[in-house]
Amino acid sequence: MNELKGLDGCTKMVDAETRETLDSALRGYTATLGDHGFDEARTIWNGMIDRSPGLVVRALGTSDIRAAVKFARDNAILMSVRGGGHQIAGLAVEDGAMMLDLSLMRSVHVDPATRTARVEAGALLADVDRETQVHGLALPVGVNSTTGIAGLTLGGGFGWITRKFGMTIDNLISADVVTADGSIVRASDTENPQLFWALRGGGGNFGVVSSFEFRLHPVGPEVLSGLVIHPVSDAPDLLKQFRNICANAPDELTVWSVIRKAPPLPFLPEEWHGKEVLIFAACYAGDMKDGEAAMAGLRALGSPIVDVISPHPFVGWQAAFDPLLTPGERNYWKSRDFIELTDRTIDTILKSINALPGPQCEVFIAHVGGAMARVANDATAFPQRAAHFTMNVHTRWSETAKDKACIEWARDLFDKTAADAAPSVYVNFMPDDEEGRLADAYGGNLERLRSIKATYDPENFFRLNHNILPEMPSQAAQ
Repeated sequence: MNELKGLDGCTKMVDAETRETLDSALRGYTATLGDHGFDEARTIWNGMIDRSPGLVVRALGTSDIRAAVKFARDNAILMSVRGGGHQIAGLAVEDGAMMLDLSLMRSVHVDPATRTARVEAGALLADVDRETQVHGLALPVGVNSTTGIAGLTLGGGFGWITRKFGMTIDNLISADVVTADGSIVRASDTENPQLFWALRGGGGNFGVVSSFEFRLHPVGPEVLSGLVIHPVSDAPDLLKQFRNICANAPDELTVWSVIRKAPPLPFLPEEWHGKEVLIFAACYAGDMKDGEAAMAGLRALGSPIVDVISPHPFVGWQAAFDPLLTPGERNYWKSRDFIELTDRTIDTILKSINALPGPQCEVFIAHVGGAMARVANDATAFPQRAAHFTMNVHTRWSETAKDKACIEWARDLFDKTAADAAPSVYVNFMPDDEEGRLADAYGGNLERLRSIKATYDPENFFRLNHNILPEMPSQAAQ
């Protein structure tokens, strides 16, 4: 007998016979505490999330997803969905709920003739990068290769080649989706177009995607990329020049900055290990000679400690930050968007660096624009299409005793940078304590999302996410 959390919050009892009925419908398998695969499924990237589902369904295909959805609905059981398990909020895992685990579904099939890929929902970015790069192709994705493709895509998706080729969602051709009533549908520009619009940024609110079809682009196999590291004492002037470089960069060039204590990188002089530094990370998605010219201004700034920009395999560059983002550490994020990176914001950020609560804590500032900014705000559910800077205050630590100090430091910097922030936020960077920021995440697209939610999930079955409530009939009539 299993005790599971119901949709009404009450406990639901699932007997052995009922569970066996579910098992018999699966290609995969179910697991509970103590069973093979249970801990693997419930353990996710953010070590702060230590929850125990009442039942895990480890799916191997669309039929398993459909069986799990129908089982949870028929028995009024609360269900979470796990893809790569990388989301900072940890909403893939809920105590006592049923978890639908897609992490075993990692197939990536590339068609080099059409420059497209069909990717299962459990695939990681590393899976996508490796399979596409075999053919000299790439999809714009994120910067940590252990991230799951599903969560990244459903929230928007941006990375090193977004300025040249758009966001992940801008390269989505279609998605196969299991909806709340158990239907299997395809969403594209011509099939279920409203659902397709909502999936491109609206998160897991509208169904379970079993696979994605993406458009690919010629990239690599090598790109000009790497780091330029400066003393943080030079940062006040360098960050002001950084914003000018970003404003004038060609689409092929992406430059981001990170401010933190220097990790023990092998190419960094040992005397700098553990000291505060400003790191510029850059990637050029185009011809190497053109890249050298485009990066000349960045590399001429100040007197860097090291400059390790050179040709690198694209697959390697995509995983370059993995050693600093390994699973299992405790993580908390606060994020803001800035249309302009003002002097005041720069000063506020740099003052906070004097009080870093730990050696793994950092402030990351990404600049996005180019191709992604030439898409209308209402063309996809993701609404913030103006070129802008995204700040992620990323605290990361090991000991539970440091929880309070790290979280409070992130929140304090978040509060102090409010004055110059844009009224938007990247939903994939939102922790689990920001329910009130959905209006920031979706802006003028929120009401349309609520209407689509009412069509595809009127009872809010898919609710363990950054939840968009369905529009009520009385509201629609007004």
